[in-house]
Amino acid sequence: MSSFVGRLSQAVEKMGLVLDDGQKQDVLLYLELIQKWNKTYNITAIKDAEQILIQHLFDSLSVVLPLQQRLDPNKEAIVLDVGSGGGLPGVIIAICCPNWTVTCIDAVEKKTSFITMVSGRLGLKNLRSKHCRIEDYISNEADLVISRAFASLSDFANWAGHTVCSDGHLAAMKGHYYDDEVKELESTSDWQLESWQALEVVDMNAERCLIWLSRKD
Repeated sequence: MSSFVGRLSQAVEKMGLVLDDGQKQDVLLYLELIQKWNKTYNITAIKDAEQILIQHLFDSLSVVLPLQQRLDPNKEAIVLDVGSGGGLPGVIIAICCPNWTVTCIDAVEKKTSFITMVSGRLGLKNLRSKHCRIEDYISNEADLVISRAFASLSDFANWAGHTVCSDGHLAAMKGHYYDDEVKELESTSDWQLESWQALEVVDMNAERCLIWLSRKD
């Protein structure tokens, strides 16, 4: 993984992020853990380390700055990663934003067990995991709830909206902006499109965006 040190540093700089050496080491250790335990925990169909770095870790890093522009990284915040799988983007957010408490939620116990192990190995006191369906998660204190390729916007809002505090945010990472999903969202839920922004993932030639949702007045 030492060959990826320079690659990661360049990507972080291109994305406008500020990470110290320890945080960069944590990102690469996370990559090692994904590769080592992939067969056991069924984390990703991607086997090649370079492609995991680009398609999963760089992709997750691309959302950090937009999140920090909404939530002050120097202040405490509660963040939920819904349908987190092996911790993407939740683990990356926890590494980059140590003042935020990040809980990765997934209905598959193997995945949340892996995240618990990652939290211990990386010494991330702000990273937690919860094995449950988001519909059954009892809380309304989250400042931010994020998902990555999880569900339609309407399902995401209807399943996860109850966990968001009164002035909190829902944010969905998507491959494209889907107009039909937005129409369905606004006709079937208490949430609406607030804004969306393109995400540029270093070394990945694919369309990515972050869709922000807000409660209807």
